[in-house]
Amino acid sequence: MTATVPVRERDPFRQESTPMPRIALYALVVCVLAVVAAVVSFARGSLLGIVWVLIAGLSSNMTWFYVRGFTGWPPPPPPPDAA
Repeated sequence: MTATVPVRERDPFRQESTPMPRIALYALVVCVLAVVAAVVSFARGSLLGIVWVLIAGLSSNMTWFYVRGFTGWPPPPPPPDAA
């Protein structure tokens, strides 16, 4: 006889604590460097800083996406009850 362990219901709004993926760290570094480049470009009077601001925005969105761990909305359906 094997004992069955009750399935713990998964809370769809609770995030698991997982380490940050390496690609999220790379995207964060790109974001910080793009912000620094934008500040330097605008300080020198160049309008090229606009491109750096756009790159910073894109990379910050990528960082947020990878840190969240690809969780989509709506949350996945609950597992079926073990009968």
